[in-house]
Amino acid sequence: MRRNAFAMRLKPGMETEYQRRHDEIWPELKAELRKAGISDYSIYLDRKTNTLFAFQYLADDATDAELPQLPIVQKWWHMMADLMATNPDESPVSDPLAEMFHMD
Repeated sequence: MRRNAFAMRLKPGMETEYQRRHDEIWPELKAELRKAGISDYSIYLDRKTNTLFAFQYLADDATDAELPQLPIVQKWWHMMADLMATNPDESPVSDPLAEMFHMD
């Protein structure tokens, strides 16, 4: 199991809607994330900068790199594109974060 963290950017004023949509995340999307080996997935918001900080565990045999090709993932990205900074394919702009410290 490995830890993975990344940052994304929320557009100003979109905090409430972002939270609402994640409160109602589609069960089939969650199932695909689990199937890809993702667990213990959390997203935090730094309200001062509108930076979203995401953390997840990835199974050693995780297939998360295949998720962008799934129609359900692309549909989610499309639905979320009005709330976040996105790439041309509507995937969230995502910056990997380097682990600087860990304590078990």
